Amino acid sequence: MSNVKFSGIMPAVVTPVNEDGTLREESLRKILRWHLDSGVDGFYIGGGTGEGPVLQLETRMKLAEVVTDEVAGKGKVICHVGAIDLISARKLARQAREVGVDAISSVPPFFFGYGEKEITQYYTALAEESQLPLLMYASPLAGTKITCEMVDRLMDIPGMIGLKWTSYDYYEMSRIKNLRGGDINVINGPDETLLCGLVMGADGGIGATYNVMPKLFVNIYRYFKEGNLDAVRREQQKANRVIELLLKWHVVGGIKDILDMLGYECGAATYPMKQFTDEERKAFRAELAALQFERDYL
Repeated sequence: MSNVKFSGIMPAVVTPVNEDGTLREESLRKILRWHLDSGVDGFYIGGGTGEGPVLQLETRMKLAEVVTDEVAGKGKVICHVGAIDLISARKLARQAREVGVDAISSVPPFFFGYGEKEITQYYTALAEESQLPLLMYASPLAGTKITCEMVDRLMDIPGMIGLKWTSYDYYEMSRIKNLRGGDINVINGPDETLLCGLVMGADGGIGATYNVMPKLFVNIYRYFKEGNLDAVRREQQKANRVIELLLKWHVVGGIKDILDMLGYECGAATYPMKQFTDEERKAFRAELAALQFERDYL
């Protein structure tokens, strides 16, 4: 059976939360319905964009429960279960299986600077706990450099199917995609270079800004699969104008503010991430309006 189980466009969906950290369930359901109506192929939940590492464990478990209930087979769900302690990560992995997600994912264990032996033990424990397909999350935020050679060895873990590659090193990504005769699931991470990732062999994309531009990224993937490179370049450059604005102001906070503006009531980014002042919000939305966002991107 092939390891390539996920392809297409999968928003790294935000987690709408109240000030006390509890989930805004109805807001989340509305976002998921909008994205599904826009043609996305699934969702990646509880990762960096979903603020998983700083959410309460109960909120993360509720997130997995609500998403699988709302999606209900209309798309695939990958649940990020990475945590600073293995006990929490195993609890999340076990619950992910119980609620019916399609796969789990995790950054390598972080903070203390673990070696490959410890990283292997960590992923093995998660795979055994969940009995689900497992994707590594190669993110610089985890502080571990994941190389092609390391990936090749980690692919020996039963259940390991590939990784989300959040890096601009597309030479290394292409080397990884060629492992095991190409039977490895590689999903592009950086939104602004989705086209680059697809050209170099990625099976699809998981992205933060897919939250606010789902149709545009669905078009990027569709145009690429059709071989319409002029159209896909045009759409990627269009998306990048919004991405540049979000990078200037704050990605997660900006995405949540756009969703609030559109009526999805996401709340602010989880403290201590950046909180927009009233003046910053006004300036951010003015720059967004100058791009004709609501007319040209939705």
